[in-house]
Amino acid sequence: MASKTLDPLSVEEPPTGGGEEERRGGGEEERRGGGEEERTEEEERGTGAEWNRLTKVPVKVLRGHSEAVTTAQLCFNDRLLLSCSSDHSAILWDVDSCSPLRVFDGVHSETVTECAVIPNSNRMVTVSWDKTMASSDLETGQTLWRWRRAGLLTSCSCSGDGRLLVCAADPQNAVYIIEASSGQTLHAVCDHHRSTITRCRFHPQSQSVATVSADRSIKLWDLLSQRTAASVDSNHGNVVSDCCFSDSGHFLCSASWDKSLKLWDLQAGGLRPHGGTALQSGHEGSVSSCCFSTDANLLASASYDRTVALWDTSSLCQTLVLKVIDLRSIVQY
Repeated sequence: MASKTLDPLSVEEPPTGGGEEERRGGGEEERRGGGEEERTEEEERGTGAEWNRLTKVPVKVLRGHSEAVTTAQLCFNDRLLLSCSSDHSAILWDVDSCSPLRVFDGVHSETVTECAVIPNSNRMVTVSWDKTMASSDLETGQTLWRWRRAGLLTSCSCSGDGRLLVCAADPQNAVYIIEASSGQTLHAVCDHHRSTITRCRFHPQSQSVATVSADRSIKLWDLLSQRTAASVDSNHGNVVSDCCFSDSGHFLCSASWDKSLKLWDLQAGGLRPHGGTALQSGHEGSVSSCCFSTDANLLASASYDRTVALWDTSSLCQTLVLKVIDLRSIVQY
Protein backbone atom coordinates (compact mmCIF):
# COMPACT_ATOMS: atom_id res chain seq x y z
CA MET A 1 0.00 0.00 0.00
CA ALA A 2 2.26 2.75 -1.21
CA SER A 3 0.46 6.01 -0.56
CA LYS A 4 2.73 7.88 -2.97
CA THR A 5 1.42 6.00 -5.97
CA LEU A 6 -2.16 6.76 -4.95
CA ASP A 7 -1.59 10.52 -4.70
CA PRO A 8 -2.82 12.15 -7.92
CA LEU A 9 -0.70 15.22 -7.26
CA SER A 10 2.39 13.21 -6.26
CA VAL A 11 2.78 15.05 -2.99
CA GLU A 12 6.14 14.46 -1.34
CA GLU A 13 6.04 12.44 1.85
CA PRO A 14 6.95 14.59 4.86
CA PRO A 15 10.35 14.01 6.49
CA THR A 16 10.02 11.51 9.29
CA GLY A 17 12.68 12.93 11.59
CA GLY A 18 14.62 10.41 13.76
CA GLY A 19 15.55 6.93 12.57
CA GLU A 20 13.51 3.79 12.65
CA GLU A 21 15.44 2.44 15.62
CA GLU A 22 14.76 5.64 17.58
CA ARG A 23 11.03 5.45 16.87
CA ARG A 24 10.93 1.78 17.74
CA GLY A 25 12.78 2.39 20.99
CA GLY A 26 10.36 5.12 22.01
CA GLY A 27 7.43 2.83 21.36
CA GLU A 28 8.94 0.07 23.53
CA GLU A 29 9.50 2.51 26.42
CA GLU A 30 5.89 3.64 26.28
CA ARG A 31 4.61 0.07 26.19
CA ARG A 32 6.69 -0.85 29.24
CA GLY A 33 5.71 2.19 31.28
CA GLY A 34 2.12 2.81 30.23
CA GLY A 35 0.30 1.05 33.09
CA GLU A 36 -2.07 -1.87 33.13
CA GLU A 37 -4.28 -0.54 30.32
CA GLU A 38 -1.35 -0.89 27.92
CA ARG A 39 -1.24 -3.99 25.75
CA THR A 40 1.78 -5.76 24.40
CA GLU A 41 2.41 -5.99 20.69
CA GLU A 42 1.91 -9.75 20.84
CA GLU A 43 -1.51 -9.36 22.51
CA GLU A 44 -2.64 -6.81 19.96
CA ARG A 45 -1.53 -8.94 17.03
CA GLY A 46 -4.14 -11.46 18.07
CA THR A 47 -6.95 -8.91 17.64
CA GLY A 48 -5.56 -7.16 14.60
CA ALA A 49 -5.02 -3.92 16.54
CA GLU A 50 -2.10 -1.89 17.80
CA TRP A 51 -1.97 0.86 20.39
CA ASN A 52 0.57 3.66 20.17
CA ARG A 53 1.14 5.75 23.30
CA LEU A 54 3.83 8.06 21.99
CA THR A 55 1.28 10.84 22.54
CA LYS A 56 -1.94 11.23 24.49
CA VAL A 57 -3.92 10.23 21.41
CA PRO A 58 -4.59 6.46 21.43
CA VAL A 59 -4.63 4.84 18.01
CA LYS A 60 -6.00 1.47 16.99
CA VAL A 61 -4.74 -0.11 13.77
CA LEU A 62 -7.09 -2.72 12.30
CA ARG A 63 -5.23 -5.09 10.02
CA GLY A 64 -7.18 -7.34 7.69
CA HIS A 65 -7.06 -6.06 4.12
CA SER A 66 -4.17 -7.03 1.88
CA GLU A 67 -4.39 -3.94 -0.34
CA ALA A 68 -5.42 -0.28 -0.05
CA VAL A 69 -8.57 0.51 1.91
CA THR A 70 -10.88 2.57 -0.30
CA THR A 71 -13.50 3.61 2.28
CA ALA A 72 -14.40 2.93 5.92
CA GLN A 73 -17.35 4.01 8.03
CA LEU A 74 -18.60 3.54 11.57
CA CYS A 75 -22.08 2.03 11.92
CA PHE A 76 -24.55 0.64 14.44
CA ASN A 77 -24.01 3.43 16.98
CA ASP A 78 -20.26 3.37 16.34
CA ARG A 79 -19.94 -0.16 17.72
CA LEU A 80 -18.99 -1.60 14.33
CA LEU A 81 -16.91 -0.43 11.40
CA LEU A 82 -17.35 -1.39 7.75
CA SER A 83 -14.41 -1.14 5.34
CA CYS A 84 -13.79 -2.07 1.73
CA SER A 85 -10.63 -2.42 -0.28
CA SER A 86 -8.76 -2.84 -3.54
CA ASP A 87 -8.29 -6.47 -2.46
CA HIS A 88 -11.91 -7.03 -3.72
CA SER A 89 -13.29 -7.52 -0.19
CA ALA A 90 -15.28 -5.77 2.53
CA ILE A 91 -14.87 -6.38 6.26
CA LEU A 92 -17.23 -5.76 9.19
CA TRP A 93 -15.21 -5.03 12.36
CA ASP A 94 -15.97 -4.94 16.07
CA VAL A 95 -14.57 -1.58 17.24
CA ASP A 96 -13.88 -2.61 20.86
CA SER A 97 -11.99 -5.80 20.12
CA CYS A 98 -10.70 -4.66 16.69
CA SER A 99 -11.62 -8.11 15.42
CA PRO A 100 -13.20 -8.80 12.02
CA LEU A 101 -16.71 -10.14 12.56
CA ARG A 102 -17.25 -11.09 8.93
CA VAL A 103 -15.18 -10.89 5.75
CA PHE A 104 -17.09 -10.45 2.49
CA ASP A 105 -14.87 -11.81 -0.25
CA GLY A 106 -15.83 -13.44 -3.48
CA VAL A 107 -18.66 -10.94 -3.95
CA HIS A 108 -16.63 -8.75 -6.34
CA SER A 109 -13.79 -9.50 -8.75
CA GLU A 110 -12.27 -5.99 -8.81
CA THR A 111 -11.62 -3.09 -6.43
CA VAL A 112 -14.58 -2.39 -4.13
CA THR A 113 -14.82 1.38 -4.43
CA GLU A 114 -17.41 2.08 -1.73
CA CYS A 115 -19.76 0.44 0.75
CA ALA A 116 -22.81 1.68 2.64
CA VAL A 117 -24.94 0.30 5.46
CA ILE A 118 -28.66 0.41 4.70
CA PRO A 119 -30.44 2.15 7.63
CA ASN A 120 -32.97 0.22 9.71
CA SER A 121 -31.64 -3.10 8.48
CA ASN A 122 -28.78 -5.57 8.78
CA ARG A 123 -27.85 -5.14 5.14
CA MET A 124 -25.13 -3.33 3.25
CA VAL A 125 -24.43 -2.48 -0.35
CA THR A 126 -21.08 -2.47 -2.15
CA VAL A 127 -20.05 -1.13 -5.58
CA SER A 128 -17.02 -2.10 -7.59
CA TRP A 129 -14.93 -1.61 -10.68
CA ASP A 130 -16.29 -5.00 -11.76
CA LYS A 131 -19.42 -3.00 -12.80
CA THR A 132 -21.69 -4.54 -10.16
CA MET A 133 -23.54 -3.39 -7.07
CA ALA A 134 -24.29 -6.10 -4.51
CA SER A 135 -26.53 -6.19 -1.45
CA SER A 136 -25.37 -8.47 1.38
CA ASP A 137 -26.74 -9.58 4.74
CA LEU A 138 -24.32 -8.47 7.45
CA GLU A 139 -25.30 -11.30 9.81
CA THR A 140 -25.22 -14.26 7.45
CA GLY A 141 -22.89 -12.95 4.74
CA GLN A 142 -25.42 -13.99 2.10
CA THR A 143 -25.55 -12.00 -1.15
CA LEU A 144 -29.18 -10.89 -1.52
CA TRP A 145 -29.07 -9.45 -5.04
CA ARG A 146 -26.67 -8.20 -7.70
CA TRP A 147 -27.14 -5.27 -10.07
CA ARG A 148 -24.92 -4.81 -13.11
CA ARG A 149 -24.28 -1.95 -15.52
CA ALA A 150 -21.84 -1.29 -18.37
CA GLY A 151 -19.62 1.13 -16.46
CA LEU A 152 -17.21 1.10 -13.54
CA LEU A 153 -19.13 1.96 -10.36
CA THR A 154 -17.34 4.70 -8.42
CA SER A 155 -19.61 5.58 -5.47
CA CYS A 156 -22.82 4.67 -3.64
CA SER A 157 -25.09 6.05 -0.94
CA CYS A 158 -28.38 5.17 0.77
CA SER A 159 -31.35 7.38 1.58
CA GLY A 160 -32.06 8.12 5.24
CA ASP A 161 -35.15 5.91 5.29
CA GLY A 162 -33.24 2.97 3.79
CA ARG A 163 -35.57 2.63 0.79
CA LEU A 164 -33.38 3.96 -2.03
CA LEU A 165 -29.81 3.65 -3.22
CA VAL A 166 -27.79 5.83 -5.58
CA CYS A 167 -24.64 4.87 -7.42
CA ALA A 168 -22.39 6.58 -9.97
CA ALA A 169 -20.95 4.96 -13.11
CA ASP A 170 -17.98 5.81 -15.32
CA PRO A 171 -17.47 6.55 -18.23
CA GLN A 172 -21.19 7.26 -18.64
CA ASN A 173 -20.93 10.02 -15.98
CA ALA A 174 -24.27 8.65 -14.83
CA VAL A 175 -26.23 8.27 -11.61
CA TYR A 176 -28.72 5.49 -11.00
CA ILE A 177 -31.46 5.39 -8.37
CA ILE A 178 -32.17 1.82 -7.22
CA GLU A 179 -34.70 0.24 -4.90
CA ALA A 180 -32.75 -1.05 -1.90
CA SER A 181 -34.95 -4.09 -1.23
CA SER A 182 -34.94 -5.54 -4.74
CA GLY A 183 -32.14 -3.90 -6.75
CA GLN A 184 -34.65 -2.61 -9.30
CA THR A 185 -33.57 0.48 -11.27
CA LEU A 186 -35.99 3.37 -10.76
CA HIS A 187 -34.15 6.26 -12.48
CA ALA A 188 -31.10 6.59 -14.73
CA VAL A 189 -29.49 9.96 -15.46
CA CYS A 190 -26.70 9.64 -18.03
CA ASP A 191 -24.17 12.38 -18.81
CA HIS A 192 -25.09 14.05 -15.53
CA HIS A 193 -21.56 15.51 -15.42
CA ARG A 194 -18.95 16.20 -18.08
CA SER A 195 -16.41 13.92 -16.41
CA THR A 196 -16.13 11.13 -13.83
CA ILE A 197 -18.51 11.38 -10.86
CA THR A 198 -16.29 10.86 -7.84
CA ARG A 199 -18.99 10.86 -5.13
CA CYS A 200 -22.78 10.71 -4.82
CA ARG A 201 -24.66 11.36 -1.59
CA PHE A 202 -28.34 11.33 -0.62
CA HIS A 203 -29.56 14.42 1.20
CA PRO A 204 -30.41 13.16 4.73
CA GLN A 205 -33.75 15.00 4.94
CA SER A 206 -35.08 15.15 1.38
CA GLN A 207 -35.37 13.21 -1.87
CA SER A 208 -32.35 14.75 -3.58
CA VAL A 209 -28.86 13.57 -4.44
CA ALA A 210 -25.63 15.57 -4.44
CA THR A 211 -22.88 14.62 -6.88
CA VAL A 212 -19.35 15.94 -7.35
CA SER A 213 -17.05 15.30 -10.26
CA ALA A 214 -13.69 15.58 -11.93
CA ASP A 215 -15.31 18.39 -13.95
CA ARG A 216 -15.15 20.43 -10.68
CA SER A 217 -18.91 20.96 -10.50
CA ILE A 218 -21.46 20.19 -7.77
CA LYS A 219 -25.00 19.17 -8.66
CA LEU A 220 -28.23 18.43 -6.81
CA TRP A 221 -30.68 16.10 -8.57
CA ASP A 222 -34.26 16.06 -7.28
CA LEU A 223 -36.09 12.72 -7.33
CA LEU A 224 -39.58 14.20 -7.13
CA SER A 225 -39.23 16.47 -10.13
CA GLN A 226 -36.67 14.16 -11.77
CA ARG A 227 -34.47 17.06 -12.80
CA THR A 228 -31.28 18.83 -11.78
CA ALA A 229 -32.30 21.29 -9.07
CA ALA A 230 -28.92 23.04 -8.80
CA SER A 231 -25.62 23.01 -10.67
CA VAL A 232 -22.63 25.19 -9.87
CA ASP A 233 -18.94 25.42 -10.60
CA SER A 234 -17.35 24.69 -7.24
CA ASN A 235 -14.42 27.03 -8.01
CA HIS A 236 -12.12 24.31 -6.74
CA GLY A 237 -8.84 24.31 -8.63
CA ASN A 238 -8.83 20.57 -9.27
CA VAL A 239 -10.99 17.44 -9.14
CA VAL A 240 -13.70 17.51 -6.46
CA SER A 241 -12.98 14.21 -4.74
CA ASP A 242 -15.66 13.95 -2.05
CA CYS A 243 -18.73 15.59 -0.54
CA CYS A 244 -20.82 15.10 2.59
CA PHE A 245 -23.99 16.50 4.15
CA SER A 246 -24.45 17.45 7.77
CA ASP A 247 -27.15 15.32 9.43
CA SER A 248 -29.66 18.18 9.28
CA GLY A 249 -28.91 18.80 5.61
CA HIS A 250 -28.07 22.43 6.43
CA PHE A 251 -24.49 22.19 5.13
CA LEU A 252 -22.69 20.44 2.32
CA CYS A 253 -18.91 20.10 2.35
CA SER A 254 -16.79 19.52 -0.75
CA ALA A 255 -13.20 18.22 -0.75
CA SER A 256 -10.76 18.59 -3.61
CA TRP A 257 -7.42 17.60 -5.02
CA ASP A 258 -6.60 21.33 -4.89
CA LYS A 259 -5.80 20.68 -1.18
CA SER A 260 -8.83 22.58 0.12
CA LEU A 261 -12.36 22.08 1.43
CA LYS A 262 -15.46 24.25 1.03
CA LEU A 263 -18.58 24.63 3.16
CA TRP A 264 -21.86 25.32 1.38
CA ASP A 265 -24.79 26.73 3.39
CA LEU A 266 -27.80 25.15 1.71
CA GLN A 267 -30.35 26.99 3.86
CA ALA A 268 -28.96 30.39 2.93
CA GLY A 269 -29.76 30.11 -0.75
CA GLY A 270 -28.56 26.65 -1.66
CA LEU A 271 -25.71 26.16 -4.07
CA ARG A 272 -24.66 29.44 -5.66
CA PRO A 273 -21.60 30.42 -7.70
CA HIS A 274 -18.91 31.69 -5.32
CA GLY A 275 -21.21 30.56 -2.49
CA GLY A 276 -18.82 28.14 -0.83
CA THR A 277 -16.68 29.17 2.15
CA ALA A 278 -13.14 27.89 1.67
CA LEU A 279 -11.23 26.07 4.42
CA GLN A 280 -7.66 26.60 3.29
CA SER A 281 -4.12 26.06 4.58
CA GLY A 282 -5.19 22.82 6.14
CA HIS A 283 -3.48 20.18 4.01
CA GLU A 284 -0.35 20.03 1.92
CA GLY A 285 -1.71 17.29 -0.33
CA SER A 286 -4.89 16.37 -2.15
CA VAL A 287 -7.91 16.11 0.18
CA SER A 288 -9.51 12.71 -0.35
CA SER A 289 -12.45 12.65 2.06
CA CYS A 290 -14.56 14.65 4.51
CA CYS A 291 -17.20 13.90 7.14
CA PHE A 292 -19.31 15.93 9.61
CA SER A 293 -19.83 15.02 13.24
CA THR A 294 -23.43 14.24 14.20
CA ASP A 295 -24.02 17.75 15.56
CA ALA A 296 -22.09 19.35 12.64
CA ASN A 297 -19.86 21.28 15.06
CA LEU A 298 -16.82 19.42 13.75
CA LEU A 299 -15.66 18.43 10.29
CA ALA A 300 -13.01 15.76 9.69
CA SER A 301 -10.89 15.71 6.54
CA ALA A 302 -8.21 13.31 5.30
CA SER A 303 -5.46 13.92 2.77
CA TYR A 304 -2.79 12.23 0.70
CA ASP A 305 -0.26 14.23 2.77
CA ARG A 306 -0.99 11.53 5.39
CA THR A 307 -2.84 13.84 7.78
CA VAL A 308 -6.32 13.87 9.29
CA ALA A 309 -7.62 17.30 10.34
CA LEU A 310 -10.52 18.30 12.59
CA TRP A 311 -12.18 21.67 11.89
CA ASP A 312 -14.47 23.79 14.05
CA THR A 313 -17.29 24.64 11.64
CA SER A 314 -18.27 27.86 13.41
CA SER A 315 -14.79 29.42 13.40
CA LEU A 316 -13.55 27.50 10.30
CA CYS A 317 -10.33 26.81 12.23
CA GLN A 318 -8.51 23.55 12.72
CA THR A 319 -8.74 22.13 16.22
CA LEU A 320 -6.52 19.07 15.75
CA VAL A 321 -4.21 17.57 13.12
CA LEU A 322 -3.00 13.98 13.23
CA LYS A 323 -0.01 13.23 11.05
CA VAL A 324 1.02 9.71 10.06
CA ILE A 325 4.81 9.47 10.15
CA ASP A 326 4.94 5.79 9.26
CA LEU A 327 2.73 2.73 9.59
CA ARG A 328 3.60 2.31 13.26
CA SER A 329 3.58 5.79 14.77
CA ILE A 330 1.32 8.82 14.75
CA VAL A 331 2.27 12.28 15.98
CA GLN A 332 -0.13 14.98 17.16
CA TYR A 333 0.72 18.62 16.64
